[in-house]
Amino acid sequence: MSDPIPVLTAELPRVVRWAGALARQLRRHDIALGGKTSGFSDTDALTLADLSVQELLVAALRDMGPAVRGCRIEAEETTGDLGRFADRSEWALGIDPIDGTREYRDRTGNRYSVMLHARTAETIRYSMVYLPEEGPEGTWLEVRDDRIVLGPDDHARPARTVLDALPPITADQPRNSRRILVSGFQGRDAERAQAVSAAGLEGVLGNDTPGSLFPLVANGYLGGALFHTPNVYDFPVCMHLARVLGGDVIRAHDGRRVDFREMWRDERANMFRLPGIVACAADRRVVTTLVEVARGWSTDRYSR
Repeated sequence: MSDPIPVLTAELPRVVRWAGALARQLRRHDIALGGKTSGFSDTDALTLADLSVQELLVAALRDMGPAVRGCRIEAEETTGDLGRFADRSEWALGIDPIDGTREYRDRTGNRYSVMLHARTAETIRYSMVYLPEEGPEGTWLEVRDDRIVLGPDDHARPARTVLDALPPITADQPRNSRRILVSGFQGRDAERAQAVSAAGLEGVLGNDTPGSLFPLVANGYLGGALFHTPNVYDFPVCMHLARVLGGDVIRAHDGRRVDFREMWRDERANMFRLPGIVACAADRRVVTTLVEVARGWSTDRYSR
């Protein structure tokens, strides 16, 4: 099939900006929904905005033509004209319509984002993250080929023009490679972060960081992440960043490089995840340390 990346890079920015505007507006209203019952608050948070933003994104992708409709859609929610896309394809489009739904719903911060990435079974090829309320008019993060850009939106100019004008982030810029976000350990995040710190790194929790994971990895505040069974809708963007910055992503339990040939369905949360504990960092030496720390930990997400 045709490479969808040229179409996505040309058409997606304005659509994601529209989706961000919708999310900002809906947030002013009572939009909380039920329906997710994994038992964990971050996973179970759901709003009308999640469904509405995904509906908009899927419709726009559908209308971008055969190169995009030839992709599989892997989306965190089930809304939208998903039947128009391929059931089987070498390309997958991962959508997280509102990453950070609990904070978005509870109005406790502005770190939420609209996210989409394109990948093959081997690796991630394109990532876009838009944070509608970070900065006066929003903040962009885009990863394509070896180019990472992060910076403010400007609604006076077309979205693609804004992205093209942002200066690229380089792998050799100063960054704190030792600070690692630890997440997904179901009530044991603090304990696992302490183990990371004991190994000479700095394990931190999400609530202790000043923003979303993805821009913090891009700008060097975070060196990477150690996640238990991360989902395939948002975490791949962290993987993409780490690899473009010169690092890697490794499964702690067997030392294998992470790809998307093996996933599992989390029936409790109704989503697909990568198996085991995943060490992701922009510095390969840090990846090695994380793998050594977590190698013996349980790979069962819901074990105690």
